[in-house]
Amino acid sequence: MSDLLERLRGRGWRVTSQRRVVAEVLDGDHVHLTADEVHARAAHLLPEISRATVYNTLGEMVSLGEVMEVSTDGRAKRYDPNAHHPHQHLVCSNCGTIRDVHPTGSPLADLPQDQRFGFTVSAAEVTYRGLCPSCA
Repeated sequence: MSDLLERLRGRGWRVTSQRRVVAEVLDGDHVHLTADEVHARAAHLLPEISRATVYNTLGEMVSLGEVMEVSTDGRAKRYDPNAHHPHQHLVCSNCGTIRDVHPTGSPLADLPQDQRFGFTVSAAEVTYRGLCPSCA
């Protein structure tokens, strides 16, 4: 069983065949699929699954905090199942490929106190950009 599916079951999420297929499609490292890509892969496994079901299921997973929406450069939203594993993203500026990266240090700790302007900072999102090996 996938890690994502186990987490969803642990939250009492009712697992239908459609929801199971969406969770299975999203499972894995470095998975950052668009909703249309999720639908295409899910339809390969369960031909009768509708696009609306995929969108609704992704929305539920995001609302539960089990999947993150990732938006980069005005491209289609992508869905990241590694919501419980702290990481940053490395994005290809040309093709949009996204990889999870785990730099050392903390982006929160790296922000000097005099640059916080009185904010109580609770989160930081860092996106590294460049060209992937295929585009370089």
